[in-house]
Amino acid sequence: MNYYAVLDVGGSSIKYALMDEAGAFIEKSSVPTPKTSLTLFMDTVDSIVKGLGKNQPLQGLAVSMPGAVKVETGMIEGVSALPYIHGPNMKDLLQERTQLPVELENDANCAGLAEGWIGAARDVNDYLCIVIGTGIGGAVVLDKKIRHGKNGFAGEFGYMLMEDYLGRQEVAETWSSIAAVGGLVNQVAKRKEMAPDDLTGKEIFTLAENGDTDVQDEIEKFYKRLAVGIYNLQFIIDPEKILIGGAISHREGFVKQLNETLQQMKYDQEGLTVQVEKCQFGNDANLIGALYHFLQRQKEGRLKL
Repeated sequence: MNYYAVLDVGGSSIKYALMDEAGAFIEKSSVPTPKTSLTLFMDTVDSIVKGLGKNQPLQGLAVSMPGAVKVETGMIEGVSALPYIHGPNMKDLLQERTQLPVELENDANCAGLAEGWIGAARDVNDYLCIVIGTGIGGAVVLDKKIRHGKNGFAGEFGYMLMEDYLGRQEVAETWSSIAAVGGLVNQVAKRKEMAPDDLTGKEIFTLAENGDTDVQDEIEKFYKRLAVGIYNLQFIIDPEKILIGGAISHREGFVKQLNETLQQMKYDQEGLTVQVEKCQFGNDANLIGALYHFLQRQKEGRLKL
C-alpha cells in the first residue's frame, strides 16, 4: 500500500492527512494557516510532512490551494486570503523543501474531483459541482477531468450576471451577489434595515421558521435565483448530474426545496428534468480530491514516458 501526505490550505487553517491510494484516511488534523509569511508557511508544511512520514515512506504531497492554480506550471494566479502564494512557483518550492513529488489544484476543483472519484458522481462522467457559501464557485468535470478553461475561470459560476445588467444601476447583480448565502444575508439585511454583519444565514432561516413573512419572501426569492442559475447551467453544459455543496447543502430540506423550485420552472424540452443532488463529502472533500488529482497527474506522467 502506498501512502501520501495531503494538504487542504485555507485562509484560516491547513487541514492535513495521511491517506492511502484508495482515498482512506489513516490520520488527519489541522493547524492555523500562517497569515503573512511564505517562510512560515513552508516551515509549517515541512513540519506536517515530516510528521506524517515518520512511520512510513511517503510517495508524494497532494495539495488543495485557493486561487487560480495553474496545474501545469505550479503557479497560483488570481487573489486569495494568502497573498504570499501568488507570485512564486509554489509547486517547485514545495518539491524542493519536502523532496517529494508535488501536485497542486484549486480547492473547489478538488471538491469536485472527490465526488467523481468515490462520491456522489462516481457513476457518471460529466457533472457540475456547485459550492454555495459567501459566494458561489464550483467545478466543471467532463470525462472525469476538470475543465479549467483558457483563462482558468471554468467553474466560477458566481460571476454570471443575473439582474440589472442593462445599466439600471452601477454594478450588475451576479449569481454570487444575490443567490449565495452572503447574497441572502445582504437582501434580508436591506429589507429589515439592518447591518449585514448583524445577521447569519442560520439566523435568517430561524426567523423564517418563526413566521417572519419578510424573511420568508426573501428566502423564496433566494431559491428562485439559485434555480435560475442551475437551469441555465443545465442547458449550457447538459451534465449527467449537478451536485450542490457548501454548508447550506447540509441544511435539512434545502436540496428538496431547491428541486421543488426547479420543478416549477417551465421546460420547453420534453423529457428533460433539471434537478440537483447533495455532495457526499463535507470538510474532507478537498483532501480527497487533492489526492485523486495527484494520482491522476502522476499516472499521466508515467504514460508519457
